Amino acid sequence: MMTVERKHALKDMTFAEFRERLSEKPVILLPFGSQEEQGPHAPMGDFMLTEAVAAKVAEAADAIVAPTIPFGWADFFRTIPGGIQFRPSTFSAVVEDTVTAFLDHGIEHILILNGHTSNASLFDQTLRRIRAERGVSVPFINLWQSIPDALWKELHGPLVAAARGHGGDPLTSIYLHLFPELMRMDLAKPSVRAKAFGLPTGGVSNVQFEGMPVHMPLDCHEVNADGMLGGDPSLASAEKGAKMVEHLVGFCARFVEHMRRCDMRSVTAFTPEETRAVS
Repeated sequence: MMTVERKHALKDMTFAEFRERLSEKPVILLPFGSQEEQGPHAPMGDFMLTEAVAAKVAEAADAIVAPTIPFGWADFFRTIPGGIQFRPSTFSAVVEDTVTAFLDHGIEHILILNGHTSNASLFDQTLRRIRAERGVSVPFINLWQSIPDALWKELHGPLVAAARGHGGDPLTSIYLHLFPELMRMDLAKPSVRAKAFGLPTGGVSNVQFEGMPVHMPLDCHEVNADGMLGGDPSLASAEKGAKMVEHLVGFCARFVEHMRRCDMRSVTAFTPEETRAVS
């Protein structure tokens, strides 16, 4: 008798296989990433990292992961060729259409894994609208912001501030762990921020005046010619990336287990036993 391997990727399932899983009330993972520069040393398709982490989470938590949405919103990367950015309205529509594709069939345990920080504000707006209209809460986890300070300190010690940032860690280390064959560490260089209007830049959203931030919409190349907004990639390593991925998979898998005990239509829907278990 043929043994059918339990699948965790929606793209690998037949319709009949997915239909059979619905009785289990599965948690559906929706990975979102981006196609943008990551400095001269790393691939532009950082959605690959979200995709790989989400696949590991699905297997660890016995969830089902949907195909990755590879494009996000970040107009400040638009000035460097090779990136693909959605307009805010497009991104919000994609989020809504993707989520409601499951809600329309009564599937309400949905978790977004966000691998592109700039998507966060649009997720919040769109998911609040979905909750108001459909009554279902859909959480999202910002992956790269889910690495705790204790782990950063363990991996980088006093060099955390120097290592952390767009072009540095966490993505460089995670790339070195998951896709070392795609890396060009011979091209790696530290991030050096230029001035804007004669003032130090604090990233793409502000300049510093008298030690305080003043909002200023900047494009990434105006902060750094290579689009590196902070972080020294020479401080990254595959070993550090492996520990980051291990933490992220465990953290997200534990949240999936928590979600299974929730009614996503009610913020208080726990049995007394479940309340004690999660308190």
